[in-house]
Amino acid sequence: MMKNLLTLLLGGLTTLAMATGPDKDSTVAPHPSDSLLLVTFEDDPFAARLDSLMTISLFDFGAPDSNLFVLDSLPVINSSSIPDSIFEYRLALLDAQTPFDLTYNPIVKRYIELYTDRRRDQVSRMLGLAEYYFPMFEQTLDKYDLPLELKYLAIVESALNPQARSHVGAQGLWQFMYATARLNGLNISSYVDERCDPIKSTEAACQFLSKLYEIFGDWNLALAAYNSGPGNVSKAIRRSGGKRNYWEIRPYLPRETAGYVPAFIAVNYTMAYAQDHNLYPTPPLYNYVQVDTIKVKGRITFDQISKFVDIDSEELKWLNPSYRYGIIPMVKDQEHFLVLPIEQAGQFISNEDTIYRIAQVELEEKKQEMPQYVEQDTRIKHKVRSGQTLGGIAEKYGVSISDIRRWNGLRGNMIRSGQYLTIYPRKVPQQDNSKTASSKPVVQKDGDKEYYTVQQGDTLYNIAQRYPGISADNIMQWNNIKRASSLRPGTKLVIYPGS
Repeated sequence: MMKNLLTLLLGGLTTLAMATGPDKDSTVAPHPSDSLLLVTFEDDPFAARLDSLMTISLFDFGAPDSNLFVLDSLPVINSSSIPDSIFEYRLALLDAQTPFDLTYNPIVKRYIELYTDRRRDQVSRMLGLAEYYFPMFEQTLDKYDLPLELKYLAIVESALNPQARSHVGAQGLWQFMYATARLNGLNISSYVDERCDPIKSTEAACQFLSKLYEIFGDWNLALAAYNSGPGNVSKAIRRSGGKRNYWEIRPYLPRETAGYVPAFIAVNYTMAYAQDHNLYPTPPLYNYVQVDTIKVKGRITFDQISKFVDIDSEELKWLNPSYRYGIIPMVKDQEHFLVLPIEQAGQFISNEDTIYRIAQVELEEKKQEMPQYVEQDTRIKHKVRSGQTLGGIAEKYGVSISDIRRWNGLRGNMIRSGQYLTIYPRKVPQQDNSKTASSKPVVQKDGDKEYYTVQQGDTLYNIAQRYPGISADNIMQWNNIKRASSLRPGTKLVIYPGS
């Protein structure tokens, strides 16, 4: 069957299509992607059996807890009916096992009541999601020799939602702001936002938390700094008269951070004593041992993967939340990975050469429809003109309206003429030919090189488009440009068109 498929891809399509197609008298050669209808991608039976045996023998967790099936009938244990001495005793037990200061006080109690009483459904979901995310968190925390309790920080930050976004633009499980994400090694582009990648964002969070602990030497202060920034914690220390205890500087911290550490303590309590409050996990889509990771070798889309290995696109999004458009790109010097259930991972690996061939044929035909790859550190300022709308501007740059609102702190869709908007474009807008030509010549030739004068609204990417075979990276290298966003109108750029 594989041999037949390769024959199809290499051009011998007509005979097989006429024999199997709905109209055997047709003289139209079949489309290469039609071969998907003729092939079932099957896993290697011996390897599939090994995967099955490994799952049974190594990862058998026993029968599910019977309580999972009677959650609706379980009584709600109201936290206000539990004596303070019980909370204090339980937290003291947890405090003895961790370097964190898990203090019990009325503020912490209010957060315990929030999680155990008012957010029971959310806590049940988080208990289930913990079965998927916590093993990968713990593995990375152990790598950096950090307290394992830091895994609970992701609950405070995002409720274990890898695509969570805050009103100020923080994103992902660990709620990184754009600049902090880049400083800690995360890439953000038109196709991929690694803040939403569970493994890569956890690595970045561990690096950042390690630095903060080195600075402050106290875990509660490090947590406060993670939430509000080291500068705000330093200011609070100064304003408190030099105090170093979180609870003593708490009145001087931003309001949100003042509740951050109490929430973290309450989450430690809630996750450890969930069953004492009749809280049980909602089973997740998959747990950690039911999936595998594959290094991607070619550009491919979720829709294609879904057809190749019979998995729902929504499941792919859940397992691979960092890919913005359901497209896994191929970018030089970057590695991308695909997470699949073990069974589908086996199918994919056994047939990957053929899968990539078919995917490439399909994507070449849809090339004009695909978003252009643009690094998100390419920031531009767009001046709003009379009659423009957020929707029109979003379409021009290949971004969403919600993206523009988030980047600019907008609450609604109202914008005014003359207003400047920060945009991280995902595609290069068409050159506006309606502008009056500059009095200076745009291009001056000098032997094998040219000098291009930067115009208002230019980006390195639309300049590079003028020269076939030249990339924005080439222009940055020739002109010693460190950041694409530093481009200024009037600057002369050296271009080597024939390089």
